[in-house]
Amino acid sequence: MKRLLLTSLLLVVILTACAPVDLNAALPVYDTGIDPDSWAEIPAGEFFFGQHEEVRTTEAYQIMVTDVTVAQYAAFLNAALVDGYIRVNGDQIVGYYPGDEFRGVKHEEEIAAGDWIFIPLDDPSQRILFDGTTFTVQPGYENHPMTMVSWFGAWGYCGYYDWRLPTEIEWVKAARGEDTRPFPWGEEILRENANFYASRDPFEDMSSFGSRTTPVGFYNGGTYGDYTTLDSVSPYGLYDMAGNVWQWTGDVYEGMHYRFMHGGSKDTYEMDLRIWVTNNATPTYTSPGVGFRCASDIP
Repeated sequence: MKRLLLTSLLLVVILTACAPVDLNAALPVYDTGIDPDSWAEIPAGEFFFGQHEEVRTTEAYQIMVTDVTVAQYAAFLNAALVDGYIRVNGDQIVGYYPGDEFRGVKHEEEIAAGDWIFIPLDDPSQRILFDGTTFTVQPGYENHPMTMVSWFGAWGYCGYYDWRLPTEIEWVKAARGEDTRPFPWGEEILRENANFYASRDPFEDMSSFGSRTTPVGFYNGGTYGDYTTLDSVSPYGLYDMAGNVWQWTGDVYEGMHYRFMHGGSKDTYEMDLRIWVTNNATPTYTSPGVGFRCASDIP
């Protein structure tokens, strides 16, 4: 009898662990009060780059306070489609990219001038909907970070508005400020600081749908239902510079077709949210855990 009971319990655990992920499970809706159209100005000067704290210097620049949201990206697609900046190619939205200089280095892949994927439309994780004429947002995701967007799609969004992706150096400075902190808010990380794997925020249920993005600016010290966050803003006033989604950066390195990203995501462990941790992928890569924000020179 005891063996039968233990076997039954084990079966329940296995079935629960193997339950299909419901990507469209009910979503909490919260207004964080953080304006996704706001920008922060980063002053010129020195800062510490990387785990080994190399001293680097930047000019002054501006950077978005939050990641680009799904609503912002849908608005871009609607305008860009009318302008001919993008086009529909089957189950993809594509746009022109001028190409990279190809040096034929071992493992380097050529990125030629032409149309490249911005976003896929047929992936179940895509939060942008398209009826053949108009782009809309899956309800509830309007103020969530735009994901399932390639490096080309991030580059294209920023360029459409005469902005650009931040360089790696700019991204790190905006996240870290002028000291050597490992996280944008300081020295330690708690579950209430950011959205990472098993952080137990209201948008996560590891027994069913798994992890999902949180609205931009969610970790601002606010209380949502019975969940209270810590104010996890960076020294320059930026939100979500650790966790939620990896963020594409704009550097194109000689002899390398890969693009780099920073910040960690909802699917990574907390130590991957340290400012110096990087990830990389081909510029056509899309994921429900990768987004971006834009930067701009100061005239």
